[in-house]
Amino acid sequence: MDESKIGVVPAEVLLSYDGLSFLKALIAGELPTPPIAQTLGFILAEAEPGRAVFTGTPQFRHYNPIGTVHAGFAATLLDSAVACAVHTTLAKGEAYTTLELKLNLVRALTEKTGPVRAEGRVIHRGRMVATSEGQLKDAAGKLYAHATTTCMIFPAKG
Repeated sequence: MDESKIGVVPAEVLLSYDGLSFLKALIAGELPTPPIAQTLGFILAEAEPGRAVFTGTPQFRHYNPIGTVHAGFAATLLDSAVACAVHTTLAKGEAYTTLELKLNLVRALTEKTGPVRAEGRVIHRGRMVATSEGQLKDAAGKLYAHATTTCMIFPAKG
């Protein structure tokens, strides 16, 4: 990951895009990669209407004191996937924030797990609230965690 391309865009730049176009610009490298992606070593891999996919590989540096990957790794990938699925639905000028994230861990990640994929899909998009769900799976399709989120939508100002 090129460290010169790590950063956060100003709010006026973010709001000048519709949600899907913004995420596509991130994937294309036209906008800087958020610092959290560098910190944990994951990327936004795909975005389409109502859907977002993040990929990463659990590593030893993600371990907790009990010898497995910290739940925060799975939580961050899934939070990113389910929230960005909602982000794909935003019109230019709209914004959102996560109100609730519910995570279920069904098996431990380790450095031997290999690459994982967090896919989020919108369940419902209303005027002010959206819900989304996601799953974290390995390359063989084995489920490691699943999540749901509720996001609040802020209408465009103007």
